[in-house]
Amino acid sequence: MADMSPMFRRSDRRTERTDMKKAPRERLVTLIRKPGCHLCDDAQVVVEKVCGELGVPWEGRDITQDEELHREYWEQIPVVLVDGAQHTFWRVSEERLRKALSS
Repeated sequence: MADMSPMFRRSDRRTERTDMKKAPRERLVTLIRKPGCHLCDDAQVVVEKVCGELGVPWEGRDITQDEELHREYWEQIPVVLVDGAQHTFWRVSEERLRKALSS
C-alpha cells in the first residue's frame, strides 16, 4: 500500500473504542508542541477553551523533551490527540474538537 499523506496517518497510540460514550472526565486531549511555535500557542488556546468548557482533561507534551514524539510528529506540530488517537495537526478547529469530544 502506498504511503498515505500525514493528514490521514493514525497514531499507534490508539485506544480501544467502545460503543459506550465516555464521560468528559474519562477523555484525554494531548497537545504535542514545542517551545516558540506560534501555531502551538494558537492550538493551546483552542484546547484550553474547549476542554475547559466541556470538563475534559488535557495535557501538553513537548517534542523537544521526548525523542519518540519528535520522531513521529516533528513535521506536523502542533498535533492534537484525543484519547491517544491523532485528531488533527497544524491548525486546531474549535468546532471539530468540540464535536469529537461530545461524541
